[in-house]
Formats: sequence, C-alpha cells, structure tokens
Amino acid sequence: MNVAPEPAAARAGVPERRALRARLVAGRDVFVASAGFAAANDALSLHLRAALVPLEPACLGLYWPMRWEFNAVAAVAADAVFDKVARALPYARRLSHAMEFRNWGGETPSAIDECGIPASDGAVVVPDVVVVPCLGFTRAGHRLGSGGGYFDRWLAAHPHVVAVGVAWDCGELDPLAFAPEAHDVPLALVVTESGVR
Repeated sequence: MNVAPEPAAARAGVPERRALRARLVAGRDVFVASAGFAAANDALSLHLRAALVPLEPACLGLYWPMRWEFNAVAAVAADAVFDKVARALPYARRLSHAMEFRNWGGETPSAIDECGIPASDGAVVVPDVVVVPCLGFTRAGHRLGSGGGYFDRWLAAHPHVVAVGVAWDCGELDPLAFAPEAHDVPLALVVTESGVR
C-alpha cells in the first residue's frame, strides 16, 4: 500500500530500500505494459485460488489493489468456492501507523481509511488467512512492500495468521541484495504467475 512512512524506529536502511522500491516499481510498470501481462494476471489468479483452497480460511483478509498491485479481490470473487468465506479488508490509521482488518461483504468499499485507501466500515476482525501484496519478495518468503510497514506490523502482532504473499515474478529479489530486517515477518508462501514460489 502506498501510505504513510515507517516510524523512525523502523527506518534502518531506508535510502537503500527506497532505491530498491523505485527499481521494482519501474520494472513492474514495464511489465504491466507488456504483451504478456494479461496472461500473467490470469495465471496468478488461478495459482492464488489453488493455493487458498487447501487453507480453508474461515475469514480471508484481502486488500484493495492500488497502482498495479495484483487484484486478489477479483481473483477470489471469480470462484464460487469462496462465496461462503467471510472476508475482510484492512483499515490503516495514519497517525498511529496501525492497521486492523474489518469485516467486508465483498461489495464496493463503503469507507476510505486514513491513508486514502478504500476500506470497509464493518466490525474489526482477525482473519485466519491474509493475502498480502508484495512489491518485491525472496524465495525465503520475505517481502518488500510499498514502505508503510502496516502489513509488517499487523503480521508481527498476529503470528498465528497464515500470510500468503502475491507478487509478479519480476519482483523476485536476490537474497544477497535484500537483507530482511528485524520487523520483516516471513510469509507462509508467495504466489506469482509462475505458481507458488
């Protein structure tokens, strides 16, 4: 999510990560304009649904896609298997840098969070499975987000939740070039257009 900056305590390596994010965004922009993007989007949708079904979520945390993030909401809505699964959307608070999930019925979001992102005005819930957008990722399951740290903090506070990252193959990071920090929580799995990575 393209939101508020990280608190000062979590800013180690900020210039390097900003440069890395800029390179990843540029690469993603080239990718989404390519002839292969539509097929990759369809493939990622199929792989994500296949990865989620065995997890049997009671409540599935999604996110409202921003600027070329993969649309996991549409991917899940395309499969009747998920019709009876409760869903939730995040609600981010700018001043406290906190995030919560709120129950969501799947309709066009009726609220906007404090970072300007469409959200739900439903009751606060804790999903058992959460789909997390990744700008970059490593094969070990570490992710690089857009810099707000909201998902990182929420996942750290809810270690029992199964976190499923979604990313484009072009976002894969060399582990030698990306060192996870103390606040980086590894994902259970990362799904791309190539499958589960």
